[in-house]
Amino acid sequence: MPRLLLSFALILAGLGFASAQMAPLPQPAPGQAVAIFAGGCFWCTESDFDHVPGVISTTSGYTGGHVANPSYEQVSGGGTGHAESVQVIYDPSKVSYQQLLTHYWHSVDPTVKDRQFCDGGNQYRTAIFVGKDEERKLAEASKKEVEAELKQPIYTQIVAAGPFYAAEDYHQDFYLKNPTKYKFYRWNCGRDQRLEQLWGKPKGNS
Repeated sequence: MPRLLLSFALILAGLGFASAQMAPLPQPAPGQAVAIFAGGCFWCTESDFDHVPGVISTTSGYTGGHVANPSYEQVSGGGTGHAESVQVIYDPSKVSYQQLLTHYWHSVDPTVKDRQFCDGGNQYRTAIFVGKDEERKLAEASKKEVEAELKQPIYTQIVAAGPFYAAEDYHQDFYLKNPTKYKFYRWNCGRDQRLEQLWGKPKGNS
């Protein structure tokens, strides 16, 4: 069951009858690049990457599975193979893929399998979806560095990117549209508390 805490149930109840319309998927302009990461709750992953200088846009969505055009209900229920993920469009002249990887690792707990914080299930796994060989090399090298730093097994997958499906409109920029509910969820899920325990105090605010 996704979002195990009662807080999440209260959040969804507070949304009322949210639109199930899928959001459009932004495409990179010339000179821009795309990276895709799964880090548990995509509300949180989106918020974290939006604070990185050089990131142009973030889109919450689903990837890594076998069901075309999945809904949130399908993905959160399990069985689609998809993970809650975020497509990041960025300017490589301002932030490198390597820097995005560093930011990613420090925004997740890669030491657990098929869950992140209070959310359990394969749909909340951590994963880096690579689009080309250079990205794979950088991702695999960074994973080895993280494993050496934490001295624990790292369960984050590094897999080839496939179709990415944008999530429903009401999931996009959730932390901006519903800041109180978002902060309530994030705190009660224990995300920042665990990240500080794992990586130390953050240099900036999420």
